[in-house]
Amino acid sequence: MNIGQVTETFSQDKRDWLYSDHGTDIALSATLDVSKFTSGTHYPDGYIKSGIPLGKVTASGKYGPYDDAASDGRQTCVGFLFTGVEVVTRRGATLSSAVGSMLVHCAVKESKLPVAVDAAGKVDLGARVIFV
Repeated sequence: MNIGQVTETFSQDKRDWLYSDHGTDIALSATLDVSKFTSGTHYPDGYIKSGIPLGKVTASGKYGPYDDAASDGRQTCVGFLFTGVEVVTRRGATLSSAVGSMLVHCAVKESKLPVAVDAAGKVDLGARVIFV
């Protein structure tokens, strides 16, 4: 039993990258391969940020950050992380995988995305995603 003071930090999920709520009612479940993400870029505060573009790792079926230079399946952009996902525990351990939700049909404010999507990624997403 711990009767000492415990401090807990929460992250605010910032979704200002969404242009509207269009498509948010059909978010899909997505298991993230945390080892594919970079702590300083994707989860500097222990949470993978909402709005990260995702690609599907072919071998595992899990999702990682979209990377056009990858050769493991993540070179195809398939959607965006809808909700921020905690991947570092209070004790400082980094999870190997975590479950989040992914948008595959939406309108986004391109300038507000936490990580830019290149031209190839936009082609991958096709008409399912509108960039404004």
